[in-house]
Amino acid sequence: MSKQGKPKSLFKKYLRMTLLTILVSFTILGLVMLLFFNSNWKHEKRAALTKNATSVADMVTHGTAPDSSGGTKIDREALDQFLPALCRINSSDILITDNKGNIMVSGQGVDGTINVSRQVPKDIMKRALAGSYDDETLLGGIYAMPYYVIGMPVKANASSGGQTIGAVFASVAVHSLTEYRKDIFRMFLFAACAAFAVGFCMVWVFSYNMVRPLRMMADAARSFGEGNFSKRVPVTSRDEIGELAVAFNHMAESLATSEYTRRNFIANVSHELKTPMTTIAGFIDGILDGTIPPEKQKHYLRIVSQEVKRLSRLVHTMLDLSHIDNGELKLHPARFDITNTVLTTMLNFEKQIESKRIEVQGLDETHPAFVDGDPDLLHQVIYNLVENAVKFTNPGGYIRVNVREESARTTVTIRNSGEGIASEELGQIFGRFYKTDKSRSKDRAGMGLGLYIVRTIVQQHGGEITARSELGKYSEFSFWLPREIPQQGEKLPTTTVCAQVVEPSRQAYQKGKNAKPAPENMKKENSDSASDAPKEKDGKDGTK
Repeated sequence: MSKQGKPKSLFKKYLRMTLLTILVSFTILGLVMLLFFNSNWKHEKRAALTKNATSVADMVTHGTAPDSSGGTKIDREALDQFLPALCRINSSDILITDNKGNIMVSGQGVDGTINVSRQVPKDIMKRALAGSYDDETLLGGIYAMPYYVIGMPVKANASSGGQTIGAVFASVAVHSLTEYRKDIFRMFLFAACAAFAVGFCMVWVFSYNMVRPLRMMADAARSFGEGNFSKRVPVTSRDEIGELAVAFNHMAESLATSEYTRRNFIANVSHELKTPMTTIAGFIDGILDGTIPPEKQKHYLRIVSQEVKRLSRLVHTMLDLSHIDNGELKLHPARFDITNTVLTTMLNFEKQIESKRIEVQGLDETHPAFVDGDPDLLHQVIYNLVENAVKFTNPGGYIRVNVREESARTTVTIRNSGEGIASEELGQIFGRFYKTDKSRSKDRAGMGLGLYIVRTIVQQHGGEITARSELGKYSEFSFWLPREIPQQGEKLPTTTVCAQVVEPSRQAYQKGKNAKPAPENMKKENSDSASDAPKEKDGKDGTK
């Protein structure tokens, strides 16, 4: 198994890459500058030497005169006085030769050695006499080191025949270019080092500040892996790193919420399963060991039966939650009368309503209201809301039901008198596992999932559910549904609604007795779980 090496730091990688880029850029810039200054030096020297050579050539031309042998002579005395001063001023050497390359007059501008005994090579003379010469050369041994030389012909004046009588060479040592290059390079190196140092500091600070949030995210992620979700990353910028930090903090909050929900879930499930199982085990053991006498065994077996049904309801609720989390809550819409669903659901709680002497209001004002939706799932919604209303209504209180049709929606409202819900809890009651009664004294059978499932079902239908309450007076739950669900041209099936069932149900409530539930399969045991609603005809639970 290969060992993993030490992780590479993004900070070091970015710093190295940036500094390498700066170094390469400075190197290329230095080369370009040296080439530019070298070309510029040659151009300036060429212009200066050409100007000097031209001046000397003109001076020689004006000073020529015929000699006694029929040739041409030059004014050496004037040249000996003029050339040294000119050479010192321009820091260059000037040589005057005849047509054969013999040096007739010379002048030095800098310390050096001119071997006047040597001749200028014939090829150089040929090019100079032809018009011009421009090159780096030793000039046939006249110089001991390379010189940059400009050469041009010298002609006699018109009175002397105007023929070419020799050449003028103006030169400067190449080592002066080297010194020039060194000076330029030293200046560039100093500036580059200063700029590199400043750039290094700026890049270091920038890289560190850029990588620091990433390091904090990595540290926070390691804490998340250890179960600590309290760490957050400070947002110090509005760029991509800042957006990443914001998204990371949102993820951390989501993970913290999920972890809290998971732990709360485990605690709730453990508590809710432990209580009925303890009851069942205690009563069964009491029957088996004879602690419970035979005449009371039937009574306790009924309690065991109720606890088993409670466990079954809890399991169904967990299945509903699993279907919601996995996105398996599918709608099977049909057109049906939601008023009939409200009435038949109320009949399921007739016994509890009569035992608590609850007055049911608003049934005489109801009328058929057809909606498009899943009849089974919406029955779960209404069943849960009615059950909660019955459970938390004070003895002798009231439950008011209202079904209102509007232009594009149908609204169902269920209000009950009682203790009500605190305003700070209204925004949380639709969350998972949330129970307003923390002591579980009144809501002993529930897990706090009913309203969460109710809201999910309503939202799946394109509607919404809200809650209002006033402490010590009432609680009210209201949900609305769009009257029609778009079906892309498909015609929805219509459930059979029998007026002979709805009207006697309403009349039975008005009389307060002798009301029989409509279909037998609509009756269930009392529970706050949305899964207590009647199941589908195929035998599955309400969440398909």
